[in-house]
Amino acid sequence: MTARPHAVTATERWEQPMSDTVVNATYSQQAAHLVARVDRDRWGSVRPSLYETARVISAAPWLPGEPGRIAYLLNEQAPDGSWGEGPERYRLLPTLSAVEAALAVLRRGAMPEETTRRLATAVDRGLAALRALPPAGPWPDTAAAEILVPGLVARINEQLPLIADDKTRVIDGWRPGPGLALPRGYDQAVPEYAAKRYVSAGSLPVKLHHTFEGIAGYIPGALIPDRPDLLGSSPAATAARAARVPASPAAETVAALESVARRYAGSFPEAAPILVFERLWVAAALARANLPAASLPTVRRWAADIYDPRGVRGAPGLMTDADDTAMAVLVSSLVGLPHSPEPLDLFHNGSHYDCYIGEDTGSITANAHALQALGDYQRRHPETRHIYAPRTNKLRDWLIGRQRPEGTWPDKWHASPYYATARCVSALRQYGEDHAAAAVEAAVAWAVDTQRDDGSWGVWGGTAEETAYAAQILLSTAERQPRHDRALHRAETYLNGGTSTGHHPALWHDKTLYAPGAMIEAEVLAVRELLRTRDGRPGRETNTPTDAER
Repeated sequence: MTARPHAVTATERWEQPMSDTVVNATYSQQAAHLVARVDRDRWGSVRPSLYETARVISAAPWLPGEPGRIAYLLNEQAPDGSWGEGPERYRLLPTLSAVEAALAVLRRGAMPEETTRRLATAVDRGLAALRALPPAGPWPDTAAAEILVPGLVARINEQLPLIADDKTRVIDGWRPGPGLALPRGYDQAVPEYAAKRYVSAGSLPVKLHHTFEGIAGYIPGALIPDRPDLLGSSPAATAARAARVPASPAAETVAALESVARRYAGSFPEAAPILVFERLWVAAALARANLPAASLPTVRRWAADIYDPRGVRGAPGLMTDADDTAMAVLVSSLVGLPHSPEPLDLFHNGSHYDCYIGEDTGSITANAHALQALGDYQRRHPETRHIYAPRTNKLRDWLIGRQRPEGTWPDKWHASPYYATARCVSALRQYGEDHAAAAVEAAVAWAVDTQRDDGSWGVWGGTAEETAYAAQILLSTAERQPRHDRALHRAETYLNGGTSTGHHPALWHDKTLYAPGAMIEAEVLAVRELLRTRDGRPGRETNTPTDAER
């Protein structure tokens, strides 16, 4: 499918190129500027989500600002009729969401004639795009896709005949086409089955709050979560919850959604806020190249506020998880706070860590982060090695055993193998000892072999983000060869050529693809500094406090 031309909006201020003053500043100045920006932002640097915004349009017509959201939906449709970012297989869910929302608006009526015509045309083009998708996928492993896709197909197929039979809303004889077939690999019974499992248990776990919109129709009123803020940090889930409440939406629900909408010019991201996730990843990325001394008090405050002995959650309303918990432990250790890895015990299953309790598929990167957290803590607290060394060794072996034959690691939180591979290489190089040497070198060989002609790396096309990850992999090799140096030189030229700022393609997995702008910016900035100062070249900044100074 053809991607639509990208139009920069006011909600994408994080992706605007930095001013010449900032770009030409030293690494420490740029890194400190980034930390300060993250500290000021109370929501996080992600773009609006087409999927999420369409779900709010469908479920919450009472929410102020609907005309703007409808305009956003119409403007985001690609020339081929699809919606969303990334390759066509990633466009299934956002296109289903947009078509269903457009049908919901058409059924409600009372729209300006021109908007009604545009919506009808968008539905026709969207349905055609969905029918043109390869019926068997393969489909990406995004959050709760097995629930959300069948549910939306069913809702679309319910609404199509209702519109066709409603003579009062005919547009110059327009009738939508026939219903959709469920894409192969999905089961229409899954949403109801998933809901009934928990209805019979008498409670709805937090695990399902973030994607509540997929099962809302099967949950009795007594089990619908009652929260004053966003349900599962998701606008779509919150709107679906409000739609199930018989009375008018609670004032707290309206206020929570309106607050997010103001940040995103009327639209919505898939999770809000993402401050925990963003701050931990930004801090860890910058620390690889030296965390500026000026930023140390801010990052220490972040780590102190985020660390929780009961486990850390990436956003309010989400489950505690091993990934955010491990990163909280790691960042705390990097800035000299005595936070122990004990909260990770909640997620240990004997050989490695489940990302969260009740997880269906494991996360490679969560375990790589756990290995880094355990390793760095033991390095700073050697008296704890008798406690954590056995677990570290098991985790090391588990990660090595998950490497693919070509030298890569996959992960469910990211579409690109460069992210997970860089994380595993970083952890194993530092704390895998000789046991991991072959795995690291296999990853380095793969990275060299997959560099693009322009010096970049990327699973679908060269990106600054993936180039930063690949450069991290190459910088980790124990014995750099001339071909490694040539690859790093080409990467440095690419990253310094103006590609490292501005719009970053969406590569991260939630319900659909998204791009955490500040985190990507931190990764690229740190790698540019590591490339600039590799092999002891002059100019390396040394203003990061030492352990003793902390």
